[in-house]
Amino acid sequence: MTTRPRLYRGSKLAGVLAVGLFAFLAAVFLTAGFGTSGAFPEGSVTESIGYAMFDLPGGDIDSEGFLVSFILIALVLDAALDGAIMLAKGGEE
Repeated sequence: MTTRPRLYRGSKLAGVLAVGLFAFLAAVFLTAGFGTSGAFPEGSVTESIGYAMFDLPGGDIDSEGFLVSFILIALVLDAALDGAIMLAKGGEE
């Protein structure tokens, strides 16, 4: 005989923290200012992005230090791929 799942009504701290985090992120996003965007200079857009991303001298656009964000995106995508592979394997024990 199976039993139906019951809703856990334990600590309300997690709910309060989630609402607080949502309020904080909403305030940050609503008060954030967006700068003006600029066009890429004449020439290769790919080359300009490469120089800016790896903070190399000689690029046509100012570098904003994109290397850290590039590495973080790579790590997140790698973790997602590892998770997808783990879920696809299922219960092969």
